[in-house]
Amino acid sequence: MTSSPTRAVRQDPGAHPVAFPQDRGCPYHPPTAYAPLRDAGPLGRIRLWDGREVWAVTGHALARDLLADPRLSSVRDRPGFPAPTERFAKVAARRVALLGVDDPQHNGQRRMLIPSFSLKRIAALRPRIQETVDRLLDAMEAQGPPAELVSEFALPVPSMVICALLGVPYADHDFFEECSRRLLRGPGTDDVTRARDELDDYLGALIDRKHGAPGDGLLDELIHRDSPDGPLERDELIAFATILLVAGHETTANMISLGTFTLLRHPEQLAALQSGATSTADAVEELLRFLSIADGLLRVAREDMEVAGTTIRAGDGVVFSTSLINRDEGAFAAPERLDWNRSARHHLAFGFGIHQCLGQNLARAELEIALGSLLRRFPRLRLAAPAEQIPFKPGDTIQGMLELPVAW
Repeated sequence: MTSSPTRAVRQDPGAHPVAFPQDRGCPYHPPTAYAPLRDAGPLGRIRLWDGREVWAVTGHALARDLLADPRLSSVRDRPGFPAPTERFAKVAARRVALLGVDDPQHNGQRRMLIPSFSLKRIAALRPRIQETVDRLLDAMEAQGPPAELVSEFALPVPSMVICALLGVPYADHDFFEECSRRLLRGPGTDDVTRARDELDDYLGALIDRKHGAPGDGLLDELIHRDSPDGPLERDELIAFATILLVAGHETTANMISLGTFTLLRHPEQLAALQSGATSTADAVEELLRFLSIADGLLRVAREDMEVAGTTIRAGDGVVFSTSLINRDEGAFAAPERLDWNRSARHHLAFGFGIHQCLGQNLARAELEIALGSLLRRFPRLRLAAPAEQIPFKPGDTIQGMLELPVAW
């Protein structure tokens, strides 16, 4: 595992489309097989699991333009919407709040949630996040090395936080974390549908209980909110709860685990962070760019569009490869290098446009507190196994470490 990927020659315009998604050879670099696609950017062709060919956006400027273009739709049951995996295709018709709707419905949903994820609200939540992180680090320290960082720290931190924010009992975390794992990784399509059914049943029962015994979480606010449009329907509440619960812990858990692994593989950058020469906030932005763990934002064209000298036809699928977009040399100098001195805030790890991640303020707070506290508590943190032997996730899901043995 090297600190920089092999760069391939420019793709022949007549070559076959690149298969997408593919596994990474190194967990913090895009697959080397994507290099021809990157070099032929900013718009190329990829082939999905079922043989279907769709457009791939790899250029940063073009991605910003198209992610803000209302001619591209996020509605997953719209004809032509790209399914990157068979698992995704199996549940594509299920209702997905926020990510799976367009305006004006999307705008209405987002307005309901914006106050709960504002900078002010997240700032008020920081002490609680810090308490959660400190408690988990206390337990790791008391147990002594080695520790398995995914199960003992990276996953519990965001899981505890999102449960507290939503009003979901953390006592049930094993259940919903397992459902989330099966939703995102299977292994089979039946696992995905069963996991979605089980999670819907669980959240539906929780919502029913909260109708009679309200608490103080976001889910309670949605159930009992006053609105001229009336209360949300039960299936709408389930859709909200599902996306917030799953996205609220899976992505951040993977960023904590893969971010830690990446830092331990870059000792100079780690030393600069630990010395205070780099702020944790700046390091988090660069890690978000560098790792791009959610690789593949999905859209479908509503109408014909002239883009980058070609025509995207109505019904064509469009996939935004964030791992390549965030390595675009036109937007980031020496993009293959982890560089604390660059300004990385314009990365697209959280997307762009109306569907830009609603929880980005929360994610940033969790990452800054979790990574900063971990490195302060254990300044001699190191891998407890050879890097090449530590398993990481396949390319058809959110990128991260399956496990991360560490010592100090």
